[in-house]
Amino acid sequence: MNIEFNGKVAVVTGAGGGLGSAMAARFAESGATVAVCDIKGAEAVAESIVRSGGNARPYALDVTKREEIPNVCRRIAEECGGIDIWVNNAGINVGPERRNRIDEFDDTWWDAILKVDLSGVYNCSKAVIPFLKRREGGNIVNIASTTGMVPLRRQCAFTTAKGGVITLSKTMALELADEGIRVNVVAPGSIGIAKTNQLWTNPAAMEGLLSHIPQHRQGKPDEIADAVLFLSSDRAAYITGAVLNVDGGWLCGYTRDF
Repeated sequence: MNIEFNGKVAVVTGAGGGLGSAMAARFAESGATVAVCDIKGAEAVAESIVRSGGNARPYALDVTKREEIPNVCRRIAEECGGIDIWVNNAGINVGPERRNRIDEFDDTWWDAILKVDLSGVYNCSKAVIPFLKRREGGNIVNIASTTGMVPLRRQCAFTTAKGGVITLSKTMALELADEGIRVNVVAPGSIGIAKTNQLWTNPAAMEGLLSHIPQHRQGKPDEIADAVLFLSSDRAAYITGAVLNVDGGWLCGYTRDF
């Protein structure tokens, strides 16, 4: 299936990382002008896209700075010609050494994760909606996680934030449908990017992880990007408020020999 975004402007937050950079590159390959947004790394990703023949611009964006986001949206719209697609991808989590039961979880990390992973989606969505309305509709795709649907232990902040993203997205879909704005969710499982793989340096731990995934492998960043592009395209015109799991079958249930 060929999906084209010629004449469209796509914005990706957290685009300096492994998942976000894959999304930005895919949008550019499909003809979109891409606003590459992140606290750091945006310039390198945008330059890589331009070297490959795509159209991209970098923007410094901190999704926790609510008062600054409308100005970034305004700059993007002025410099790129509008905004048609917004992907809320920016997010953080804690490593294994900081994962604890709720009664021992660090309050500082609770606040930080909720501020980025959930409030960041709220902040950016609220700011970009007026710009999507100017295009007589548009798309917001929010990146959640399978852990927002089936929680993992010792990650109460991350699972709460991602579960909140899913519910917030459905609320937005209800409220914005009359404006021609669709809102959907992609929920990745374990994806083989550098940051994720740092958590699975123990071969036994990786084997245990893969034993719960029917396809017995991690996903690839491009597989998440392709799901995002589909939901952002006219091919998904009758889809809003949906959650698309991209997890190798993880949420189907554990694989068993009986």
